[in-house]
Amino acid sequence: MPNTVKLMQGNEACTVGALAAGLRFYAGYPITPSTEIAELCAEELPRVGGSFVQMEDEIGSIAAIIGASLTGKKAMTATSGPGFSLMQECLGYASLCEIPIVIINVMRMGPSTGMPTSPAQADVMQARWGTHGDHPIIVLAPGNVRECFELTLRAFDLSEKYRVPVIVLTDEVIGHMREKVELPDPSTVRPLKRAAPKSPAGYKPYAADPNGGVPLMAPFGQGYRWHVTGLFHDESGAPSGKADVADKLIRRLAAKIENNVDDICEYSGEGLEDCDIAVVAFGASAMSALSAVRKARKAGIKAGLFRPRTLWPFPEKALREVAGHASTIIVPEMNLGQIALEVERIASCSSRVIRLGKVNGELFRPEEVFQSIMSAANAGEGAK
Repeated sequence: MPNTVKLMQGNEACTVGALAAGLRFYAGYPITPSTEIAELCAEELPRVGGSFVQMEDEIGSIAAIIGASLTGKKAMTATSGPGFSLMQECLGYASLCEIPIVIINVMRMGPSTGMPTSPAQADVMQARWGTHGDHPIIVLAPGNVRECFELTLRAFDLSEKYRVPVIVLTDEVIGHMREKVELPDPSTVRPLKRAAPKSPAGYKPYAADPNGGVPLMAPFGQGYRWHVTGLFHDESGAPSGKADVADKLIRRLAAKIENNVDDICEYSGEGLEDCDIAVVAFGASAMSALSAVRKARKAGIKAGLFRPRTLWPFPEKALREVAGHASTIIVPEMNLGQIALEVERIASCSSRVIRLGKVNGELFRPEEVFQSIMSAANAGEGAK
C-alpha cells in the first residue's frame, strides 16, 4: 500500500499519529485550541475498538488515562494551558508511579476566552517543572504539521520505553494550520510495544530491568497483583517512609532519563556548521526564524537555525557545539524568555544571548527575526 498524501491540520495530525501508535483510550475535556483532537478521537477510536470518554474536567481526564494505562492500553489526553495546569497533580503521580501516558498541550496565551486563546509558547517551564517533587519528564515540540504526526507517534514509543509521561507541546498556530502531509503506509509503522514480565511469580513492579534500567510493567487484570501508590515505595510497590528507599527511587527515576539523553533528544538545524549568529527557536516561532536565517544568508550573513524537537531533556550537547563558534545566539519565542533561560545556561559563557520575546498573541514575522540578526551583525556581535 503506497503512502497517503493528505491536507491536514496540526491537531488532526496529532490524532492520526496517536492512532498509528496504538492509541485505544482517550479521556478529555474540550478547550480551545485543542478541541479538534478530542473530536477526532471521538469519531475514530470506536472504529478501531478503542474508547473515548468526555470527562467532567481536566483532572478527571488525566486520572482516567492513568487508569487505562495500568490495564495495558495506550492512553492519551489533550488540553491547553489552563487545563494543563489542572493536570499537574496527576502528572506528578504518573511520574512517581511510572505510568506511561501522553498529554498534548496546544499552548495559548492564558485563561478565559477571546484573546487568551491566541498563540503563545509560555508553558515551557510548566511542562518541565509544573508538578510537585523531583520527577522525570519528556517534552516534544513539533515544528510543523508533519511533525505533529511524527512526534505524537514518537511520544507513545518513548512513554512506553521509559515508563514516563510524555508531553507533546504544540501551539495554536501549529495546531490549526494546514499543510500537505505524506503519511506512511500503516503496515510499515512499527509502534513500540510495552515490555512485560514473563511470569507473575516474584514480580516486582518497580525493580529496574538489568538490560535497560526501566521496570517491566504488567497490566492489571491479567494475573498480576501489584500495588500502585503516590507514596514513596520500594521495588514491590509497598509504601515506605524510609529515607534510603525514597532516595533510591527518586535517583532511579531521574537516571532513566538522564542516562538516555542521546536516545531521547532530537533537534534539526540549518547553517549551523559555520554560523556566526545562531537562532534558537521551536514550534511556530521556528518557521519564521528559518525564513529569516535564509534571508540573512542571502545577504551574506552567516546565520543558522537550531530547532529543538525535544525541549526536555534539552539537547544541550548539540547546542554547546554551536555556541563554540557562534558569538551571538538569538532566541525568538512567544513568551518573555523561557527557552532563553536554558540557552543562557548552556551557552552564555561562549556566546551572547539575545532574548526576542513576544506576548501580544501574534506569531513572529520573519522580518522581525531578520532585523534582529542584522542588528547583531551590524554591531559586530556576529563575528569572533
